[in-house]
Amino acid sequence: MQFSKMHGLGNDFVVIDGITQNVILTAESVRYLSNRYYGIGFDQLLIVESSKNPKVDFYYRIFNADGREVNQCGNGVRCFAYFVRMKKLTCKRIIRVSTRVKCMTIFVIEDDYIRVNMGEPDFRPEQIPFKSLRVANSYVLYIAEKEKSVRCSVVSIGNPHCVIIVKDVDIVEVGSFGLLLSKHFSFPEEANVGFMQIINCAYIRLRVYERGVGETRSCGSAACAAVAVGVKQGLLSERVKVELLGGSLWVDWKGSGHDLYMSGPATHVYDGYINF
Repeated sequence: MQFSKMHGLGNDFVVIDGITQNVILTAESVRYLSNRYYGIGFDQLLIVESSKNPKVDFYYRIFNADGREVNQCGNGVRCFAYFVRMKKLTCKRIIRVSTRVKCMTIFVIEDDYIRVNMGEPDFRPEQIPFKSLRVANSYVLYIAEKEKSVRCSVVSIGNPHCVIIVKDVDIVEVGSFGLLLSKHFSFPEEANVGFMQIINCAYIRLRVYERGVGETRSCGSAACAAVAVGVKQGLLSERVKVELLGGSLWVDWKGSGHDLYMSGPATHVYDGYINF
């Protein structure tokens, strides 16, 4: 099976062309391939497939390192766009792609710099999903293992996100708190957890625990979620620089009734072949 290793600000992927080769993967095989000692190693695996919708160029599937298929990946969609042009599956600079839950429009600014229309953030608890009877700017979750309560905000960017505003991301226990919040009973499908430090209204720092993966160098959808929460609460401006461990993204959102846009780099590392 041929594959490409790629990353978006250190959030790394194996990308597979499922159009020109037959690809059948199970959750077990994805977990094997994700192992950084015995497989290839990645945060997520992306499979490019043909679209059955004539108005959409491609369909793509996303698998976390734990083998679970998920609905969205912000850094992954930028790498996806780079990949389909690099492999000459398309020459378009505006690409329509669908996942299990939504369609997105991708704008190729440069071959390795991509802007994505991520759609409008959804704060309705039932759409995240999140166990609450009302929509609120923030909620309080009790973490029994830490004997602490945490105030957080929740939003869907096509996948569930929990956002916590902190004073200093450098001292946050992302691994332990992220895991406990990700698996909190309030999130029936678990959640990605972002810890946001607001430097000013146009600049934030962010660390992310991704469900089924752990802390990653970057998470595009989490960057979108953090900005969406900040804009909704009047804490951030319409254009925000998001600094993650692996580098920076730009997120633009004018607020309710508007789509959100994410811009950032995509990097091709190498092509490979694995007998599988």
